[in-house]
Formats: sequence, structure tokens, C-alpha cells
Amino acid sequence: MSHISVVSAVRIERARATPGATRGRLQGFADAVRGGADDQGDLALEGQEVGTSDWLTITQEQVDQFAEATGDHQWIHVDVERAKDSPFGGTIAHGFLTLSLIPVFAQQIFDLQFGDAKLNYGCDSVRFTNPVPVGSRVRATATFEGVKQLEKGVQITTKYVVEIEGVERPASWRSTASVTGADPVR
Repeated sequence: MSHISVVSAVRIERARATPGATRGRLQGFADAVRGGADDQGDLALEGQEVGTSDWLTITQEQVDQFAEATGDHQWIHVDVERAKDSPFGGTIAHGFLTLSLIPVFAQQIFDLQFGDAKLNYGCDSVRFTNPVPVGSRVRATATFEGVKQLEKGVQITTKYVVEIEGVERPASWRSTASVTGADPVR
């Protein structure tokens, strides 16, 4: 498969209805996927920051529910009293909890309006670069890194950087690929 450098027949509309959030809406792939902006102002998306989600507060209840769902009851996540004496001064969210919030953030940032199904294809890389203390607020910024035309759809690789409010180093980042417009049954 050849690497498609840009997508021209996709429009990003910035919605101003939700203060503090940038929401892009991707609409209608045309038949051709080609470089540059066309005469209608369609944007090339590869390498473009799409937007940033709203802040989300990480609660102990979320962490406890994640521990129940995954069986990961490591004390640094669920034992509030013991965690007070830890290097973090309290409980921290599971790295995979932070990772699992990507769909919540993505829905706030953009909406893909084409294709029959949207499938997660996988993660190219994931890094947990900073612990997320319970009670802190996080948000994600999405950047489209690549677009490939496939036989049964389009593969979009998106990088998400999750930041913690008031902290310079991000909590995590993930590069993920999704296949859109694919019919998983056929």
C-alpha cells in the first residue's frame, strides 16, 4: 500500500458551541484522496493538529471501577490510606485507564462522518510518561499522523497526547490506527 500524504476532500469545521473544547467534524471523503487544498478550501490533514478535548477529572471511583473491571488492584491505585505515604502522596490512575479514555476524548475532538463501521486497528506505540494523581484533570490533543486508502476503507493514524492540568510533561501519548468505512462482515 502506498502512503497517502494528505486528504483533500475532508472538511474540518470548528464548533464553538462547547467552550473550552475544539471539535472538528470530518465530513465526506470524495472519490479522490489527493494532496493540497482544493479550490473549495478542503484541508490536507496529515500532520495537522485536529483539536483538544475538554478537561476530565479523574476520580477514585473511576479508578476503583477500572480495578474491578481489569483485576488490577495494585495498592497505589486503590488503597487511599497506604498511597498517602507513597512518592506520589496519594493514589494514581492506572496507565491503562488513561489509555482507555481516548475514545471519550476523541468523540469531543472530531467525528468521522463516513463509512459503515469504525474499527480500532491497533496502537503503534503507547507511553505512560507521568503518573496521573486521582483528583487531577486530564485532556487530550489529537493530531492526524497518516492517512492510507485501503481496499475497503481508509486507515487514519492519530496521535493523542494526554496532558495533566498544571503539569508540563504529558501523562501519556498514543499513536493509534483506525480503519474507517470498512465493512467487517464482508
